[in-house]
Amino acid sequence: MGTDRFNVLREQVRGLVIEEDDAEYDAARAVYNGMVDRHPAAVLRVSQVADVMAAVRFARGLGIDVAVRGGGHSAPGFGTVDGGLVLDFSARRGVRVDPVARTARVESGATWADFNHATHAFGLASTGGIIGSTGVSGLTLGGGIGYLARKYGLSCDNLAAADVVLADGTFVTASEAENVDLFWALRGGSGNFGVVTSMEFRLHPVDMVHVGIMFFDAAAGAEVGAAYREWIASEPEEMGAFLGFHQGPPVPFLPEEWHGRPVAVIAGMWTGDLDAGPAHWQPMLDAGQVLGSFFAPMPYPALNIMFDGLSGVPGLQGYWKADFLQTLSDEALRTAVEYSSGIPTVHSANHFYPIDGAVQRVAPEATAFAHRTVNFAPVIAAQWPEPSENARNIAWVRDYWAALHEFSEPGGYLNFQDADDQSRIEDTLGSNYARLAELKAKYDPDNFFHINQNIKPAVAQAVAPAVPEQPPVVLQAKAGPEQSVPAEAAPPDTAEGAATS
Repeated sequence: MGTDRFNVLREQVRGLVIEEDDAEYDAARAVYNGMVDRHPAAVLRVSQVADVMAAVRFARGLGIDVAVRGGGHSAPGFGTVDGGLVLDFSARRGVRVDPVARTARVESGATWADFNHATHAFGLASTGGIIGSTGVSGLTLGGGIGYLARKYGLSCDNLAAADVVLADGTFVTASEAENVDLFWALRGGSGNFGVVTSMEFRLHPVDMVHVGIMFFDAAAGAEVGAAYREWIASEPEEMGAFLGFHQGPPVPFLPEEWHGRPVAVIAGMWTGDLDAGPAHWQPMLDAGQVLGSFFAPMPYPALNIMFDGLSGVPGLQGYWKADFLQTLSDEALRTAVEYSSGIPTVHSANHFYPIDGAVQRVAPEATAFAHRTVNFAPVIAAQWPEPSENARNIAWVRDYWAALHEFSEPGGYLNFQDADDQSRIEDTLGSNYARLAELKAKYDPDNFFHINQNIKPAVAQAVAPAVPEQPPVVLQAKAGPEQSVPAEAAPPDTAEGAATS
C-alpha cells in the first residue's frame, strides 16, 4: 500500500515506509504516552543513516514536519507529529563495546536496557536513567540523570562523539575534535540541532552493586527527607540514591496493607566494595520506622530495569513537571508530604534526584547543560490508565508543581518537562540559552527541527550602513531596490520548518 506522494521516498530508502492504510499504521504511530494521539502522514522505520539523509531532504522538499523517535519515551510525545513524517529508530538498537578503549558505540533506537546489557558483559557502564526502556539518545541529549551521576557525571558528560544528520540532509560527526560547537550544543540542547544517528560513550568499571530500597510512611516524609538530605551529602560518590513519594507498590517486602497507600521511598545503589554496602545504608534505616526494605548485591543492569513495571509501562496517560532545587529544604519536603496523599496511581511518582558530586565538577559553560550548582532535580510524574481521569490528575501535578516551585530555582530538567513547558525554555537552558540560539541559527536557521523543547534561532542583528550627515541630494533621489532596508523595517523572521528528536 502507499500513496504516490511517498513512493518517491520509498525509492530512496531501505527502511519500511508506513502510511495510514497500512496494517502496521496504528502500532507504528503509537508512542509511550497514551495521552498523545497523533496521525503522521507516514512513519519511516529507519534502516541506515542513508535513510535519514534521504528522509530529511524529502520532508524539506515536501514542506512537512519531521519528528524523531529514538527510544520512544518522550512524555510530551515529541516522537510523533500530525501530518508529518516520523523517523522511527526502533529497529536500530545496536551497541558495540570496545572493552580496551572503554567506549561503546550506540545506535539511536537503543534503550538503556540494551546499553547496560551490552556493557555489563565487560564489567562496564555509563550514567543512564532509572528506567531500562528509556532511550539512550533522548536522555543524553537532554542531560541524562541517573544512579551513577554523582560518581561519573551526567550521560552527556560521558558522551565522546555523535553522528548527526543536519537540517540540509548532510552528515557530520561532532566530537571534541570536529564540529566542536555542535558537540557542545548536543550535550543538553536536546534534539534541536539535527538527527543523531549514533553516539559514542566513555565507560567506567561498574559490575555488581549493592542495591537498597526502603519504604516509610509518607506522613513521616519530612523527617525522612531531612535525614536523606544530610545523608546523601555526606556519602561518598559511590552512593547513588533518590528520595521519592509513591503509592506503595505490590512488592513482597512491603506489607500488603501498605500497597496503594502513600509512602516515602529511598532507592538506589552503592557502587563501592560490596561488603561495605550495608554500613552505608544503615543511617537511613535509622532515620525512621521502616515499613519494608530490600538489600542485595545485584548486577547493575538488574537495578536499571527494576522499576520498568511501574513507570516504564507504555500506553498510560501521562503528565510531568520539573524544577531544580538548590537544597531539599524543609519547606519543599513539607510540600511533598502534603501532596503525597493525592498521588494518582502506583505508576505515578515524585522523585528528588541528587545531582552533586561529579556533575558539579563540570563548569556550567562546558556543555549546554548549565545547571551545575543545584543539588537536586525533582520530577512530578503522573501516569494513569483512564482518559476520564485526565483533568483531575493533570490538576494534581500542576497544583503540586506550583506549590513546590516557590522553593525552586529557575528552570527545570529538560527531560522531565511536558509539552506546555515551552515558555520555560530560556530558564531551563539558563546561562547557555543565548549561545544555543546562535548555534541553532548556524545549524538549523529555518527551525526545521522544532518538534521538541524548542530553541528558536537567534535573529541576526542587521547593521545599518554609515550615512553621511548631509548626503548628496542625488543619493537621496536615486535610492532604489538595492538600497539597504533598516532592521526595524524588515519583516519578522517567522520561519518554523519541522521536526526533531
